[in-house]
Amino acid sequence: MGDDECVIVVREFDPSKDLTSVEEVEKRCEVGPSGKLSLFTDLLGDPICRVRHSPAFLMLVAELSSTKEIVGMIRGCIKTVTCGKKLSRNSKNNDPTKPLPVCTKLAYILGLRVSPSHRRMGIGLKLVLRMEEWFIQNGAEYSYLATESDNQASVNLFTDKCGYSKFRTPSILVNPVFAHRLPVSNRVTLIKLSPSDAEYLYRRRFSTTEFFPRDIDSVLNNRLNLGTFLAVPRGCIYTQESWPGSDKFLSDPPESWAVLSVWNCMDVFRLEVRGASRMKKTLAKTTRILDKLLPFFRLPSIPELFRPFGLHFLYGLGGEGPRAAKLVNALCAHAHNLAKGGGCSVVATEVANREPLKVGVPHWKKLSCDEDLWCIKRLGEDYSDGSVGDWTKSPAGLSIFVDPREF
Repeated sequence: MGDDECVIVVREFDPSKDLTSVEEVEKRCEVGPSGKLSLFTDLLGDPICRVRHSPAFLMLVAELSSTKEIVGMIRGCIKTVTCGKKLSRNSKNNDPTKPLPVCTKLAYILGLRVSPSHRRMGIGLKLVLRMEEWFIQNGAEYSYLATESDNQASVNLFTDKCGYSKFRTPSILVNPVFAHRLPVSNRVTLIKLSPSDAEYLYRRRFSTTEFFPRDIDSVLNNRLNLGTFLAVPRGCIYTQESWPGSDKFLSDPPESWAVLSVWNCMDVFRLEVRGASRMKKTLAKTTRILDKLLPFFRLPSIPELFRPFGLHFLYGLGGEGPRAAKLVNALCAHAHNLAKGGGCSVVATEVANREPLKVGVPHWKKLSCDEDLWCIKRLGEDYSDGSVGDWTKSPAGLSIFVDPREF
């Protein structure tokens, strides 16, 4: 390849002329390891679908200057999130014992792709650096990304060449959607909250949780949000019919309660497992047939994962009290039934590795990832607040808030 052909130009994605070329690069990058199962993503013809719901977003492409061939791409978005907490110094307006959130402007990198025929030419690094320039121009103080811990090429690029450090290792928990509905415990009452009630509850109880988005109202009012559901012990004073609002609920909560929200990823992208043998596909199909024929046995069945399938993402998991984990389990059963009605094959969530409510989330270990890897980098020299300092060096807490717009 001549020197002229090796000159790489990085520019903003233009949907009017780049769509076909970008899809071709995506397909060229979809080459899984021989003889192994691999997960592939179909963006349904919208390359920016996984960032377009963020407050600010950008997609860049890398093209050869001589032929205008697109050989790489990257997406990024920016939002304001909680990075720590501090005690109030103004006791007149705030409870001095109640911590307040410390926020920062955080950028997120995802969807970095380089055509296999043009790798080891510094294109990935060039795309990351150009995206970071845009982050800094728009006031972002930190940048982070999620990658598989065993994806050594990705980990090396970001930690060795781009200055990122390993930061958090949350767990991705995935549960199949069966042909039968799951029973919800008759000891639990479920209440669907309005977006305004959900926002009030989340801000009052979870605003100091790491990565909590300041624009939680935008998330809860998004068309992809299918609802926020609260679980309380049956027999307490709270029901759907007698619901007094989140403010009164939080002023007199039951001993235990739990909450989660459901996000419809199925309308954003589809997934597909490839590389399965004919025997594995046949076995999976057999379990589904038995489940449909004998739903009263509630047989665990393997959903159709070998064709494009959709998922619902559970986020904002939280709660209090000794029975909170059991209430989360009831919420997950309800979410399973929602996904079944919506034609999804799996439900998924992502929680901190040490999340106390993790035990209440049903999942199949073979479909899940015990340790996803989040890497972070400080982009500026100034910090949001002296009480936090350098966020990249802060210890992990028990919980994180995973934004469904970035899953």
